[in-house]
Amino acid sequence: MKCYLAIQKNNGKGVIVVSEIKIAILGVGNCASSLLQGIEKYSKNQKNAIGLMHHDLGGYKCKDIKVVAAFDIDKRKVGKPLKEAIFAKPNCTTIFHKDLPNYPVTVQMGHVLDGVSEHMKDYDDDERFIVADEEPCDVVKVLKESGAEILINYLPVGSENAAKFYAEKCLEAGVGFINAMPVFIASDQEWAKKFEEKNIPIIGDDVKSQLGATIVHRVLTKLFENRGVILDHTYQLNFGGNTDFLNMLNHSRLTSKKKSKTQSVQAELEKPLSAKDIHIGPSDYVPFLNDNKICYIRMEGRGYGNVPLNLELKLSVEDAPNSGGVMIDAIRCMKLALDRKIGGILYSISAYTMKSPPQQYTDSVAKNMVEEFIEGRRER
Repeated sequence: MKCYLAIQKNNGKGVIVVSEIKIAILGVGNCASSLLQGIEKYSKNQKNAIGLMHHDLGGYKCKDIKVVAAFDIDKRKVGKPLKEAIFAKPNCTTIFHKDLPNYPVTVQMGHVLDGVSEHMKDYDDDERFIVADEEPCDVVKVLKESGAEILINYLPVGSENAAKFYAEKCLEAGVGFINAMPVFIASDQEWAKKFEEKNIPIIGDDVKSQLGATIVHRVLTKLFENRGVILDHTYQLNFGGNTDFLNMLNHSRLTSKKKSKTQSVQAELEKPLSAKDIHIGPSDYVPFLNDNKICYIRMEGRGYGNVPLNLELKLSVEDAPNSGGVMIDAIRCMKLALDRKIGGILYSISAYTMKSPPQQYTDSVAKNMVEEFIEGRRER
């Protein structure tokens, strides 16, 4: 097994420093807002890192992450300074750190493609996307001129063509790709081969929250399996009031999302449930909930003596912050891969942070794999 070390250098004063991590953001929505708020919060108060899985990851801390480019299609964000755009409508997530810097970043007009569902035009402006009347930018040029090393894909669910378009632009620009939404790119063999051939790292697909519906459902499913309880039926219903749930009222956009969440839970079972015995997916849009997400899980099984048992759980979380800490780890692991000249799929961090990684592992195994990767004892 090869051993890798993060690229570090001495600053001439006997202090070891690491290079900056230059990221670009695709979709300046709630998740981007929480990510940037968290980066600034933890950068200024490094001793109080509640909510981070790793304060220091391979020598990299939150303060090392720098945003150098951003793309969106909403007229309230395009052409605006990032600091302003991050709090513009229809964003509705909790503001837990207002003191953001004056980023030297203006939000660029992206390519709409299939990123906006037609049904959104029937809703109030504050709830929906409003496409800017601007020509899309040259994505590759922006990525190259900004010096971006990593692009984070926060496009809406169902943006299949758009996600693939930007993945291709990352290949052209030589930029790492973190696919936080449910379009199968890292877990698609043809796409994986493209990133492998160009030695560009990719993490995906579909970000798994820190303590969200999928991770909780997975843990409970594994608990049934480990304790000898047969799981006969289960469902997971979710609803919330952000643009993600409004977007998903168009059920034609949900194919990949439902598949991603379902296979993530099924992966914990030695024998997967039949399609009629498992139902996982978004349920409805409730505007006054804003970024709060409500999840109901029910599990029906049989234990000792073939005696039935039922488990029901309600989870209430602020949706966007729930993935922020996970993404901060994914960013830093990708930076380690870039430092070590590793391209292609990053299997360990994909399995730990994504619902549909190229290869599924239990969460405890994936966590150990990530620690080995950070220490340089695992290539990917």
